[in-house]
Amino acid sequence: MSFAITNRHALAAGVSLFALCMGAQGALAQTGPSPEPESGGDVVVIVGQTIEETLPQELEKFGNDLEVVTSDEIRNQVYVDAQQALQMEIPGLYVATRGGPFSYMDISLQGSRTQDMLLLVDGVRINNRLYSATMSDTLPASMIERIEVLKGGQGLFYGTQSIAGVINFVTRGYTDDFNGLVTIGGDTNDSIHMDAYVRGQLGPGNYVLFASQDKTDGFETYDSWAPSSTDRDRSADLTNYGAKYRFDLGENIAIDARYQHTDARLDNTGVRAVAYQKNERDEDIASLGIDIEAAEWAEILVKGYWHDWDSKYTTIRNRLANSGAGPGVASQVVLDMDTYWGFEDKGINALAKLTPGGPFEYLIGYDYQTYSGKDDVLLIAEQEEEVHAPFAQIRSDGTLIDGLALALGVRHNKTGGTEHTVWNANARYDITDWLYAQGNVGTSFLLPTAEQLYAIESYEIGNPDLEPEEGENLNFSVGGQVNAGPTFGWQVTYFSRDIDNLIGFQDCLQDGDPYDAAIDCSLLFPQFADPIPSTAYNEFFTDNGFFINTDGTVEVRGYELLGTADFNNGFRAMLSYTDQETKDPNGQQRARVPLTLAKASLSYKADSWGADFSASWTGDVNSSNIAGGVGVVEFGNYMVVDIAGHVFLDPEQKHKLTARLENVFDEEYRTSVGRSAPLAGYDTTPAFVFGFRGVPQTLHISYSYAF
Repeated sequence: MSFAITNRHALAAGVSLFALCMGAQGALAQTGPSPEPESGGDVVVIVGQTIEETLPQELEKFGNDLEVVTSDEIRNQVYVDAQQALQMEIPGLYVATRGGPFSYMDISLQGSRTQDMLLLVDGVRINNRLYSATMSDTLPASMIERIEVLKGGQGLFYGTQSIAGVINFVTRGYTDDFNGLVTIGGDTNDSIHMDAYVRGQLGPGNYVLFASQDKTDGFETYDSWAPSSTDRDRSADLTNYGAKYRFDLGENIAIDARYQHTDARLDNTGVRAVAYQKNERDEDIASLGIDIEAAEWAEILVKGYWHDWDSKYTTIRNRLANSGAGPGVASQVVLDMDTYWGFEDKGINALAKLTPGGPFEYLIGYDYQTYSGKDDVLLIAEQEEEVHAPFAQIRSDGTLIDGLALALGVRHNKTGGTEHTVWNANARYDITDWLYAQGNVGTSFLLPTAEQLYAIESYEIGNPDLEPEEGENLNFSVGGQVNAGPTFGWQVTYFSRDIDNLIGFQDCLQDGDPYDAAIDCSLLFPQFADPIPSTAYNEFFTDNGFFINTDGTVEVRGYELLGTADFNNGFRAMLSYTDQETKDPNGQQRARVPLTLAKASLSYKADSWGADFSASWTGDVNSSNIAGGVGVVEFGNYMVVDIAGHVFLDPEQKHKLTARLENVFDEEYRTSVGRSAPLAGYDTTPAFVFGFRGVPQTLHISYSYAF
């Protein structure tokens, strides 16, 4: 595999782990050494045992673009949560948080919308059907062995929401040798972080135990405030712990059990009338997999999983003096007190890999999912549904034509009264030792969320008859590598994506045609009495409406340039540039998707120390059309630069000190834009436009002890 495919990052100190993982074929195979500096470089990590775990690497061999961030890279740059690592490390991936670590984020991979990305933890989806937005805000980076990012439509194996790609967070791997790590650190935003893991052999199998604690006072979330908002720093308090155990039951059967739990108390600041606003979460992710080598030519995995998310939402509002118009807080009102929202997602995945001989091999699988969710904040009544999805892929790894790997697959999804079939075709051709071409073409889908189906809130009505969104995608790349002392890798990628049958929000007041929509909404929203009957329409219908499948297409077109260099003396470098247009049906650039994106990194590793430099530049970004005559606001055009360094304090490399200066030049930038309107009875100061602030200059320091 060429350098440009297996290592896209300047900080790829864990490239040996990645390469060995790619070579893991057998269901019970163990890979070779993957040294981690904090453990003295003598740890053998057992990764990729099952056909599910090796699936991303298998897909890469057949023409899919795969990026990997290793635990070494994460720890050497003191990334606190998973989102920080994604923001700085993955070419073509845009990440904009809404308040720093452990907060909601906008994410765009090669021009995608946020809802087009599927997120997994050890293969268990963490995006939920309550919302399609990403839910990685409670994932500490310390639990991660590696992050795998598959680019392009992946609906064949992963189902709904993988229109643009898949991100899989793989937790700490198994080892035969007993070892562990304890870390403590903090930053200049009054944060403290502690984590530890231990792993080795116990009884007939291997185990991993991990835990972490993060507390932060945060920083001021917005760049503008109303006088009624007194809770301005976004704090977070998060505890995560988990356990894994894998053992062989005879020569051909292995059982893998995994569990992790997260308790989180996350601040939700607001620019107006917020005294206290918190989400308190209780989250569990568990799975049990049985890996069977039924014959030399048949590997089977059956995996059951359970993901439970319970959250309590509390809001206390400030009321200014003189019925909301005067200076100073006169009183406080409890709006929500431990109001519930949550979901339960569970199911069974079965996957078989058949290699009967000859030029072809086969993957056959079946997904069953049952989902239930409820939201008393947005008033989504409790609902339950099931998903059934058989899928299959046939592929050839080069036997038919030397150097050519081909794969073709199909998946059929049945959800309630909705059925949908998608297909996918992949190919990679190694033209020479230094030149290759690869491609991924197919279709994907996005099921409607529970909010879109069942919401009964005062300002929105769900539509249970919604159909899935449909995506068509193409990724085509040409790349290679040159070995001239240093090893230089390069890749040029063209990508396109069309999304039809869009799920949109039908506003009660539509530009140019408000009257028919208003008639419909007068039936749907009788609670909105017309305040001024003499006007042509009811102004209370503004920003209120219902969900429908709309005409038109979201069109994504763009290209990505990538270059890497390994100077074979400890220096590595990466440079990427992404140019993309994501057009809504009205022809406008999609809100919160940048037109251009560039990343660069440089790292040096010596025996006892190392240094890292990384930069992420974001081009023009548009907001959505903001009410009150504001319209579309442009933001973006900023660069975030980080520098980091680590040093081992003893010859055995047990004691390690690491530091990172985030946002070196203290760049002031917005990650999103909104408008705050007067709030009757609380704060009637004039409306204003505000921005979510990017993380200011922050110094992170950590100490770790390996054993």
